[in-house]
Amino acid sequence: MKKDIIIWMGAGQIGLAIVRRIASGKKIVIGDRSLVNARAAADALNGSGFDAVALEADLSSRESILSLISEACKYGDIRYLVNSAGVSPSQASIETILKVDLYGTAVLLEEVGKVIVSGGSGVTVSSQSGYRMPALTPEADRLLATTPAEELLALEMLRPENIRDTLHAYQMAKRCNVKRVMAEAVKWGERGARLNSLSPGIIVTPLAIDEFNGPRGGFYNNMFAKCPAGRPGTADEVAHVAELLLEDKGAFITGSDFLIDGGATASYFYGPLQPKEN
Repeated sequence: MKKDIIIWMGAGQIGLAIVRRIASGKKIVIGDRSLVNARAAADALNGSGFDAVALEADLSSRESILSLISEACKYGDIRYLVNSAGVSPSQASIETILKVDLYGTAVLLEEVGKVIVSGGSGVTVSSQSGYRMPALTPEADRLLATTPAEELLALEMLRPENIRDTLHAYQMAKRCNVKRVMAEAVKWGERGARLNSLSPGIIVTPLAIDEFNGPRGGFYNNMFAKCPAGRPGTADEVAHVAELLLEDKGAFITGSDFLIDGGATASYFYGPLQPKEN
């Protein structure tokens, strides 16, 4: 029997929390670069009464993304996209961050937008980090939003020699994610579908715990200690917002980004997390 399909890219804790809220009675197609991770997520969902299948998929490859979508279409209509895939500044090189988080997300949104059914919706997980960078020019924003995906990495502002470090690459990728969502939401709307992004702050996941205990641990602990919430967030708190955006109660919301960071960005600009002047 054909079912509505959820494409879930990136088998992490935030994506899992989101998927569990919307997946009853639907088929979940999980794509992850690590088939082991995808199968573990599928096993956890199937053991809880959901219907999930695991596939190996590389967000940095259009061919791999198309293969995932083609496989998902065999089960029914694509109604939801949950993209929680990506790499962090401490995990990868400048080139890998731009290829996965920036280019790969652009391709995924573009390709799913070609098959999403009327009434469908998607969310992609960006980051508070995109808000920390100084504002770009309107022309730069337009280029990030509308440049064909295959030409994105050739933009002057994204050439590796113009990227300071992996954090800068990550910030550019996340800024691009938000702008791509705005532009793609217009195209998705032509099919009667919606698309939004989420920008979480520090969320407690196995990856975040590694970061807390790593060389940048002091930075992260200081950030959540000095934000208005005074603590890191949980995957479920991100999923609360995602559920609204994906389901019918969010029917008038599309092309938007939602900052979910316990006020850390507010504190960065107007509170105790403000960078000290030299």
